[in-house]
Amino acid sequence: MFSYRHAFHAGNHADVLKHLVLVAILRHLVDKETALALVDSHAGAGLYRLDGDYAATSGEAADGVLRLLTAGRQGQAALAPALQDYLELIASFNQPGSHKVYPGSPFVMQRLMRPQDRLKLFEMHPTDTKTLQANIAQLDAGREIAVFREDGFEGVRRFLPPPSRRALLLCDPSYEVKSDYGRVVDMLTMCLQRFATGTYVVWYPVIARNEAHILPRKLKTIAQRAGKPWLHATLTVKAAKLPTGPSAADQRRPGLPASGMFVVNPPHTLHGALAPALPQLVQMLGQDKHATFALERSPA
Repeated sequence: MFSYRHAFHAGNHADVLKHLVLVAILRHLVDKETALALVDSHAGAGLYRLDGDYAATSGEAADGVLRLLTAGRQGQAALAPALQDYLELIASFNQPGSHKVYPGSPFVMQRLMRPQDRLKLFEMHPTDTKTLQANIAQLDAGREIAVFREDGFEGVRRFLPPPSRRALLLCDPSYEVKSDYGRVVDMLTMCLQRFATGTYVVWYPVIARNEAHILPRKLKTIAQRAGKPWLHATLTVKAAKLPTGPSAADQRRPGLPASGMFVVNPPHTLHGALAPALPQLVQMLGQDKHATFALERSPA
C-alpha cells in the first residue's frame, strides 16, 4: 500500500499540469476577502529535492519543470501569463539560478494562502508524513496549517462545509491500487452533497487502464447530476508504449505519457488562463509527434 513515493516523480510533466491549474485557481479564489479552506487529500512530503537520489533515479523532472525553466530563462518564447506565474512561483523556492527544490501541492497552497485561510493536509505514508510535518514545522504557521496522518478520502469529510463557506479541495492519489478510482468518485459525490459550492480538483493519470479512461466520464456525470459546472484539461507528452519482446520484463517502463485535471465549480477565469498555456506546454514538453492537449468545459 505504501510503495508509491512522489519524490521519484516530483517536477514531472504531470506535476507541471497539476500545479499550473492549481495556481491559476488559487489566484482567482484569493482575490475575495472571505477566508478560504484549503484541503489536500494526498499531500505527500510537501517539498522535494530535484538533485536528490529519488528524483535522480527517475530523471522525470528533466523532461518536466526543468525543461520549462530552461526555456523560460533562455527567453525562447513569450510565455502565457498563467504559465509564467507558475514558473515564477516554483523559482521562488530556490536561489537565483538554482532549481534544486520543487514544491508539492501543500507548499504551492501555502505560498498563495492568506492569514485568514486554513490548510488541512492528509497523508498516510509513514515516512512522507514525518517529512511533511518537519517541512511544515519550519514555517511556524501555527493553526493555519494542520497535518493529519489519516486516509484523506475519509478525513476530508469533517471539514465540509467549512465555516467560511468557501473551499478548495485537491484530490491527487497515487492510483497505485485500482480501488482509488472508485474512491475518488465516492469522495466527489460526498463532497458535493455536503458542500455543493466548493471547488473540487481531481488529478488522474492517463494510462492504459479502463478505470483511468472511465474516471473523467464518471466525474462529468457527477457534476452534471449536481447541476455544477466543470472543466477538464489533459496533457499528453508522448505515446503510451509498454515494453515488448522476450526481455520485456527486464525493460524499464517508459513512464507516464499523459495526465488530466478535472475541476468542479472552476473559477470563470480558468478556461481563459489555460487556453494559451496548454499549447505551449505541448510545444515545450512534447517528446514525440503524439504530444497534444485537450481542454473542455461544461456548456454555459
